[in-house]
Amino acid sequence: MQAAVLPPSRLGGGGPRPRLERLDGVSYQPSNIPKMKGYHDIVGDGGSGIAEQVAEQRSRIADGLAGVRHLVAVGSGKGGVGKSTLTLHLAGALRARGLRIGILDADFNGPSQARMAGVQGGLFVPGSHKVSLPRTRDGIAVFSMGSVVPESEALEFESVAQGESHTWRAIKEFALLGEILESFDWGALDLLMFDLPPGAERTVQYADFLGPKTSFLLVTIPSEVARGVVARSVAALSKGPNRLLGYVENMSGYYCRDCNAIKPLFESSFDSRDSAALAQDRPADLRIPCLGTVPFDPELARHCDGGLPFVELGDTPVRRALDHVAQQLLESLI
Repeated sequence: MQAAVLPPSRLGGGGPRPRLERLDGVSYQPSNIPKMKGYHDIVGDGGSGIAEQVAEQRSRIADGLAGVRHLVAVGSGKGGVGKSTLTLHLAGALRARGLRIGILDADFNGPSQARMAGVQGGLFVPGSHKVSLPRTRDGIAVFSMGSVVPESEALEFESVAQGESHTWRAIKEFALLGEILESFDWGALDLLMFDLPPGAERTVQYADFLGPKTSFLLVTIPSEVARGVVARSVAALSKGPNRLLGYVENMSGYYCRDCNAIKPLFESSFDSRDSAALAQDRPADLRIPCLGTVPFDPELARHCDGGLPFVELGDTPVRRALDHVAQQLLESLI
């Protein structure tokens, strides 16, 4: 006697086993259909060994960063706020004070530190145990995919999967980040700065990956749209264990070299008062300290395009603003 076919929609799951009905109308409970395991039925990593692999990688990363005193991730949540520029020149200002500084350009898909730091042709030289990093003219160690991937090409990951990259690409990127942290010779550094990719969710992902010892510095501009997105990053990071050092308001006016004055760049957020004082009047918006404001300077942009170091920037309000933020950053790390 034949049995009716059970519709696929009733297979699996953790509910009661379905009853089958024979063609003569008599139903019965099958005993040979195993119950499909649900997510909560799996103990640990299900025997894959992935937990041990992750623990081993984290141990290797910790060993690789053993000589680094402070880890600081520079993020925003919003693209186009000058985060990479600020990262590089804060690193330059700190280096000018005699500190040992490194930069890891974590924006693998849109790396800019190689060009701005002047290490586009820099070589990663394998040593006996670790890989040596290229350095800027003022001695900052820099890792950037821009040193190995030309600007005319995109970073690609080999995969047997065709399409659906949104399901696996982030995993590949964080696996690559782990390999970089454990394989390169970071040496003894006072500060390692991570230049993060844009995206509020990416900021939280990097916080989870880098761990609670990494502090965060956020960057915004005097635009309500940008500040709103950065506020979301603040809210998300506030739920975790990472320290939020504060934020920097970039492009707070622009420096007019002809008249040697700071002119408004965003009319809605600029008045006759000093821009630093104005930012201090608005701490409730982001609920974290403002470490300073930095005006836009076309000369600074030219330095970035040409890979010129911070020490070659003249004594301008922009350099003084960067020096001030660097000092505030150091004080916040104590």
